Amino acid sequence: MSGPVRILGLDPGLRNTGWGIITIEGSRLSFVACGVVTSDAELDLALRLKQLYDRLTTVVATWTPDEVAVEETFVNKDAQATLKLGQARAMSLLVPALHSLPVAEYGANQVKKTVVGVGHADKNQVLAMVKILLPKADPKKADAADALAIAICHAHQRKARALAASY
Repeated sequence: MSGPVRILGLDPGLRNTGWGIITIEGSRLSFVACGVVTSDAELDLALRLKQLYDRLTTVVATWTPDEVAVEETFVNKDAQATLKLGQARAMSLLVPALHSLPVAEYGANQVKKTVVGVGHADKNQVLAMVKILLPKADPKKADAADALAIAICHAHQRKARALAASY
């Protein structure tokens, strides 16, 4: 690896999509920025998706990541909610793809296991570990903390893949 790599983690949601930017250089992780992009619940679905698209485009243009990691959708009992989440997640995949950025996807349990050490950790445990791993990070919302955790997971997974490829 030559030089720092900037990773954007995305935690998709129709109401709130968390984002977090970290850099990895060697084995060192550094916090860059984090936040949440939102859509207006009063608008029709198409306009809400456009809001997410526009706001994620701004995040990518502002922070110029090298790679992107997105949390995979879980299926719950409410099919409508799952479908809407999937559509919001599509914006999290589309925006980086339109900027020719590589996108990796990780399940929630894989992110939690990588960051906390337990696949069924709660949001407080994830936040606590994010603050330990990225001491300068101060996410104001759980969605931003989750996005940082997704970026951390990707940083660890890419190192593991690089190590495996070197054998």
